[in-house]
Amino acid sequence: MRVVTLRDPSSSVTADFVPEAGMIGTSLRDGGVELLGQRRGLQAYLDAGKTMGIPILYPWANRLGSTTYTAQDTEVTLTPGENGVRADPNGLPIHGTLAAYPGWRVTAEAANELTAEVDFGADPRLLAAFPFPHVLTMAVRLADRALTVRTTITATAAVAVPLCFGYHPYLHIPGVGRGEWVIETPPLRHLGLDARGLPTGASEPQSALREALGDNAFDDAYDQVPDGAVFAVSGGGRRLEVHFQHGYPAAQIFAPPAEDLVCFEPMTAPTDALRRGGYRCANPGEPAVTQFAIFV
Repeated sequence: MRVVTLRDPSSSVTADFVPEAGMIGTSLRDGGVELLGQRRGLQAYLDAGKTMGIPILYPWANRLGSTTYTAQDTEVTLTPGENGVRADPNGLPIHGTLAAYPGWRVTAEAANELTAEVDFGADPRLLAAFPFPHVLTMAVRLADRALTVRTTITATAAVAVPLCFGYHPYLHIPGVGRGEWVIETPPLRHLGLDARGLPTGASEPQSALREALGDNAFDDAYDQVPDGAVFAVSGGGRRLEVHFQHGYPAAQIFAPPAEDLVCFEPMTAPTDALRRGGYRCANPGEPAVTQFAIFV
């Protein structure tokens, strides 16, 4: 399985992606120092969809509230264990169907850039769980100490494609205890979640945040994220920023207490939007483009 290493032409920052393993980003290094949470490693992602690094969560991010959904006047029934669908501990479909998907096709490659695509209309297994023919394109670029991830969804039939996906960048500050990390967020709207991690409909405004992570744990949902919003974690003289540059109005912050990592997850819609509505679409003839970047 080929690992593609991107090299920043102006710094010592490098990044690794594996197209045949779901186009996952497995490493982001500065002078050889790893900045992504490796968790259980790439093999666990291949074997069981256990996330690490920077995986795409597609075509929905986080979980759905049921194994059925209706979108664009089409009712879909999902079966965990089939067509790439995986379930969380409550039996709910989680993180879409592309975990470790081997069918990405590399369309462009350079020393610091990589582009790959998936044609949903060409794979009956993908269409069974998300019956909206389209091409998904991911273009990653490493330059000026920033890893930029640009995603394009192009409808290939006369039906619009719901945009409910996201990414899960596991950030890690090496050489500094988790409790000393400082996290920062812009002003956001905090969404109430039930015990299953699904939105309750409640919400409250949250001011801009800057605080030590300490012993705090996060698995929190937000919306009203403006284009250009910056989330950050810093410690030991090192700072990692996630810029929600375009097309990600929702976010999840994930920082489990037993792991030295924090995630600022760019999302095109809140959790369960594929069932509840409120998402945008890529309309025929109008490709949708989203972009975020991690600054080292």
